Amino acid sequence: MRENNSTDMKKQHTRPAPRARLMPRLLAATLAFAASAILYVPAQAETTAVSPQKNQPAAPSTPVPQVAMPVPGAPVLSARSYVLLDANTGQIIVQKNADEPVPPASITKLMTSYLVFSALKSGQIHMDDMVTISKKAWQMQGSKMFIEVGKQVSVKNLLMGMIVQSGNDAATALAEYVGGNEQSFVSLMNATAKKLGMTNTHYEDPTGWPADGHVMSARDISTLFNALVKQFPDYYHEFFRQKEFTWNGIKQYNREKLLFRDNWVDGGKTGHTEEAGFCLATSGQQNGMRLIAVVLGTASDDARNNEAEALLNYGFRFYENVPVRQARQVLATPDVFKGAADQVPVGLEKDLVVLVTKDQAKNLSVSMTINPKLIAPLAADQSVGKLVVKAGDKIIAERDVVALNAVPEGGFFKRMVDTARLWFK
Repeated sequence: MRENNSTDMKKQHTRPAPRARLMPRLLAATLAFAASAILYVPAQAETTAVSPQKNQPAAPSTPVPQVAMPVPGAPVLSARSYVLLDANTGQIIVQKNADEPVPPASITKLMTSYLVFSALKSGQIHMDDMVTISKKAWQMQGSKMFIEVGKQVSVKNLLMGMIVQSGNDAATALAEYVGGNEQSFVSLMNATAKKLGMTNTHYEDPTGWPADGHVMSARDISTLFNALVKQFPDYYHEFFRQKEFTWNGIKQYNREKLLFRDNWVDGGKTGHTEEAGFCLATSGQQNGMRLIAVVLGTASDDARNNEAEALLNYGFRFYENVPVRQARQVLATPDVFKGAADQVPVGLEKDLVVLVTKDQAKNLSVSMTINPKLIAPLAADQSVGKLVVKAGDKIIAERDVVALNAVPEGGFFKRMVDTARLWFK
């Protein structure tokens, strides 16, 4: 047949088209290359044991020599509602009536502080801006900074007066300055509460002065406090840890008594009205672990301080944060098929820290599952698998493993070869 075909072709003096001559050779080469590639396809385990972070206590390879203290039941408090929140993970350790909307009194000023800090950070206002005190601000009842109508006071001093002295006059002056008027500022407060996921909160004023419908829940307060600390750490430490402030010759001490009792407490906000009772939101940090305690509706100043301190002590004594993996850390480089690159680095979008009881820390394990057939194109941050953290047999955290880089589709030849390889996967 070859001779006959050759003879016929000679007689016709015709030549095959270049593409017709090339395709058999290309196909042969492709099949040969694919065959060799098929003979060696690196096995990609679907589940990979992941070693713990260096210098971090996640999943220790050898037993911890010291014996962890058993975890007792959480303290039972007299407060109407309360929450103990782990700031790093957002998990609630202890709670009672956490979602009950109740009058928050001057704890409201956490949101006023949050919005002033936001305006400062964005450059909308500045610390040395001078604010003219309105008659309404000057006339505010309750706790006062003792500012005077018509006088000018800097934003920084007003913040000190609001946070340290809990001045309703200072809070009103700041609200009028940032919002243009108090009503507009209150609208900002409610919009921000919604944005932060504070579903059981509604504001009627920037001070916490009693008003129908002005409520917050213990969970919402802890959410707001955590956002304030994380988004404005410099402002938080500058103002909330101050123990005293003097204005107009009047020295007033911070009503947050735990600042004076525990050196690891670094800030908080009190509140009190007849309807709200004695309230406190406070925070402290030990060994990189931050806790936020909120107690609402206690019977006295001593009760709110003692009960908030009991929550913090319980959390620090029996719980700890364990860093598992850092954001954008390369955890593996699995194969990619039909891509411009043969492999892709994968990891987590955000730091992964878990909250465990101290007796669980030595029993942590981490495993990772990656899709064994990753096919380009892959987008950056596209999910390609799962990372699971267990304490014994209990899953305590699960996160998406994502592609840290984008992998565009490869060329025609690469796609042909990898199509053949995938037949045998």
